[in-house]
Amino acid sequence: MEVSLDLFNHDAQPSMVCRSSVHVLPREIFGKSTFELAMLLMAWLPLWIVDKILLTLTGFILGNIEKYGLKRPSIGPLQLKNTQGKTPVLDIGALEKIRSGKVKVIPGLKKFSCGTVELVTGETLEVDSVVLATGYCSNVPYWLQESEFFSKNGYPKAQFPNNWKGKSGLYAVGFSKRGLAGASADAIRIAKDIGKVHKEDLKQKKQKVPTHRRCISTF
Repeated sequence: MEVSLDLFNHDAQPSMVCRSSVHVLPREIFGKSTFELAMLLMAWLPLWIVDKILLTLTGFILGNIEKYGLKRPSIGPLQLKNTQGKTPVLDIGALEKIRSGKVKVIPGLKKFSCGTVELVTGETLEVDSVVLATGYCSNVPYWLQESEFFSKNGYPKAQFPNNWKGKSGLYAVGFSKRGLAGASADAIRIAKDIGKVHKEDLKQKKQKVPTHRRCISTF
């Protein structure tokens, strides 16, 4: 959700797919950080009661988010974190954009083509780039038909700092095992590279030289 919000704030027209259920919580409740409030409550109450309190307050603040295509898990946010390691999403403004239709929540993807994606509903959308948020455990080899850039363990073959760029517009962010600092370094390099490609495309268009259409997919 944060990626879609950042894209919208920088003049893109993002759509997002939520492949699994997710807890979306407000960033603050009663003027306190949601996580801070949860920790205070857990000092006095059982985990399942704290989950019920958080979800009740979230319902009052954010309303019913399932009607926008964001399904909630069957267990509470803290229990989910404890049992499966999945962290709830804190809403920092993306939900407002989803409600207004500025960020669209679409069904799952069935197939990628050059410049388009086909949804499971059969609808086709034109896209410039695709960002795949793969989570904390990389399963890239299961869905990416590529063997030069990624190894079988789901990480780029090249070592940091040369592990961010593949062929045909394929990029990887956050696979360096260097935490947020490594992800930040990857993102900066990729942004500069995409900017360079964009400038080259604009230059070619100004020169009115016939060129093949470029398809860029961002991972």
